[in-house]
Amino acid sequence: MLLAGPEPEKAAATVLCIHGRGAPAQSILALFGELGIENLAAIAPEAPGRSWYPHSFLSPLEANQPYLDNALARIDWHVAELVARGVPEMKIAFLGFSQGACLALEFVARHPRRFGAVLGLSGGLIGPPGSPWDFPGSLAGTPVFLGSGDADAHVPIERVEETQAVLARMEAAVEFRRYPGMPHTINDDEVAACRVLLRRLLVQAG
Repeated sequence: MLLAGPEPEKAAATVLCIHGRGAPAQSILALFGELGIENLAAIAPEAPGRSWYPHSFLSPLEANQPYLDNALARIDWHVAELVARGVPEMKIAFLGFSQGACLALEFVARHPRRFGAVLGLSGGLIGPPGSPWDFPGSLAGTPVFLGSGDADAHVPIERVEETQAVLARMEAAVEFRRYPGMPHTINDDEVAACRVLLRRLLVQAG
């Protein structure tokens, strides 16, 4: 696990940074550094073998077990640890790319409450086509940013659209930006959008 910025209990807010498949925690922490936001703490856990679960996020859920449940439990532990240190959930944000975005989005859908923000880059809810995603509970206005290219070979744009619909139904404030022709990557517009949302969180956090 890597850390950046001030200690969470001394920061205005904290962001959990979740890396993609095959990447180290440092990779998503580098993206956090690119945002250039002061008084924001970052925690970047690293998955065993740099993979949160072994197969595509479009596979049947059981194909990725017990790894998926273990990964979700680890994110839950980090959230609970932050709350125990005095960081309210409304000051906890999530930043994920690819597999990390899928994990972050799945976590907040399964544990709905008012979080600070959710930034999902090239990812979507986990499960095979036709999954019901009938999660109970409300995200109570949690700001969510989804960014993805429609030429992404790993993340079908239809899954991102489905994710937008599910989270909006759960009362999140979702912004989705679709990038024509963009493959599986992150562009400057997404970085700027994440920066705006996190700066807004710091203003709300006082």
